[in-house]
Amino acid sequence: NPAKPDWFKGWQLNVAHNCLDRHLPTRADQPALLYESPALGISQAITYADLTDQVSRFAHVLQERCEVTKGDRVIIYMPMCPEAIVAMLACARLGAIHSVVFGGFASKELATRIDAAQPKAVLSSTHGLDGVKAVNYKKLTDEAHRLCTFKPGIQHSDDHTATANLLRTGDLDWEDCMNTAGHTKPVPIDATDPLYVLYTSGTTGKPKGVVREAGGHAVVLADTIQSIFNIHPGQVMFTPSDIGWVVGHSYIVYAPLLAGATGVLYEGKPTTTPDASAFWRIIEKHKVKAMFTAPTALRAIKKEDPEGMLVQQHDLSSLETVFVAGKRADPASVQWAEQVLQKPIVDNYWQTETGSPMSACSGHLPIKYGSCFKPVHGWDLQIVDDHGQTVPVGETGNLVAKLPLPPGAATTLWKDHERYDSSYLAAFPGYYQTGDAGFIDEDNYVHVLTRTDDVINTAGHRMSTGVLEGALTAHDKVVEAAVVGATDELKGQLPVGFVVLKTGKSFESDHDLKQLRKELVQRVREDVGPVAAFKRVYVVRQLPKTRSGKTLRMVLRQMVDGQPLTLPPTIEDASIVDSVRQEIADQDA
Repeated sequence: NPAKPDWFKGWQLNVAHNCLDRHLPTRADQPALLYESPALGISQAITYADLTDQVSRFAHVLQERCEVTKGDRVIIYMPMCPEAIVAMLACARLGAIHSVVFGGFASKELATRIDAAQPKAVLSSTHGLDGVKAVNYKKLTDEAHRLCTFKPGIQHSDDHTATANLLRTGDLDWEDCMNTAGHTKPVPIDATDPLYVLYTSGTTGKPKGVVREAGGHAVVLADTIQSIFNIHPGQVMFTPSDIGWVVGHSYIVYAPLLAGATGVLYEGKPTTTPDASAFWRIIEKHKVKAMFTAPTALRAIKKEDPEGMLVQQHDLSSLETVFVAGKRADPASVQWAEQVLQKPIVDNYWQTETGSPMSACSGHLPIKYGSCFKPVHGWDLQIVDDHGQTVPVGETGNLVAKLPLPPGAATTLWKDHERYDSSYLAAFPGYYQTGDAGFIDEDNYVHVLTRTDDVINTAGHRMSTGVLEGALTAHDKVVEAAVVGATDELKGQLPVGFVVLKTGKSFESDHDLKQLRKELVQRVREDVGPVAAFKRVYVVRQLPKTRSGKTLRMVLRQMVDGQPLTLPPTIEDASIVDSVRQEIADQDA
């Protein structure tokens, strides 16, 4: 069945055993996990032996105190602390299905996921950190418990930032349980059984519960961490993401451990814990070989340290490659990072649904700025028009993957297979619809330009917002840009730009601001052409984003169209919306 291939059907494994116990004869004393929390002043190395012991004991806690068994769901709503990874692996050890909820979500979003997953237990913390700001997880979890229809038992971790204050019957203290816990052997599961359910961020509607099959996921991660990221046993990979997102699941937790390598768990920000040298300090300290981050993080560092002065203060000789994904890597940011780091910046493309890269650099390939290299083995990526017909080489269209999808890619949604079919398979029969637009060039390099709903149609001409944004960020004062389509009665849509300037590049007067806006309009006309009909651009201090760093283009579109604003629960800072709205009004005046 091309739509549901059931990779490795009939085979069994335990993913936690393959991550931990399997390595003990040769790697017991090697660090499995390096925990860095600058705000708390914690730097901790956890060996394979220590991590295996903690996971085995906490699996016993889940089994005996929470009655968790194979196939049960467990929600994990915790900060970036080692206990969260212990909890994930303990679920895997029992054959239970973990569902990690990003710690930045509020109570309502947590309640939505509790009702959807119907877990046997919720694992949380009393307090945690978001950068340097304290977050009261206990309060948020209790409110979610009040809001949700399904009422699971609640297990709180007494984490390192506060003393537990557990009030409601059913709450258990992590350390009390661990101190009396025994050990639990790994439970074999079928390769086609779920390892986890991960809900999408929900910025585009009701969250989807992406189901990850255990066997295919383990196989593809064990392969890609070596074939793409070139990480082998004993080497260190640094992925400054969050375990609440798919990148964290794959390349903070599972892939490094499956490879017998060492992962870094970083509880901090790229520029504020304490400054824009945060990543470089960790690379130097732990002799990191590969870093995998988001283009957003590089742009944030570029904004604070445009000349790369902080980079020069650290020995980055161990670092071979910086990998980026999560949003289009604009050529200006990639070239800046290459210049200051003197390392290759390698883009790769994937989604929560795929679990690992669809397009990446396997081996040594020439870099083409703006591309994410070539399809990874197992992925047959193609470009089709709106009728599902393949388009000529180099022409922009819908990026799709021919079925069947390779191991590790999701082939259903939790308790909602009909929605999977309608969301991903119905539009182009025989293909998986990525929802992205782009083109494939004559060398088979994939260029992802934008989400298909971010393509602007101006008087019948379809233009990628990514191309327009690339023209704006090419200006030497601009660090970041977003372009949206404003409704126009005559042409249908007209592009409107928003730019953020590099630190130290602010304008001195209204005249300087007007001049800069003229330069930006002219640059787009020169780089893209008059067909873009680009005439409006605003200079703003910040762009509204989700907590995962995605620009909220829908909100920007609503602003320029004068529509009521719909702010998603994933927004990082709602006050930025008010600031942008005021900046639009001031610059229009």
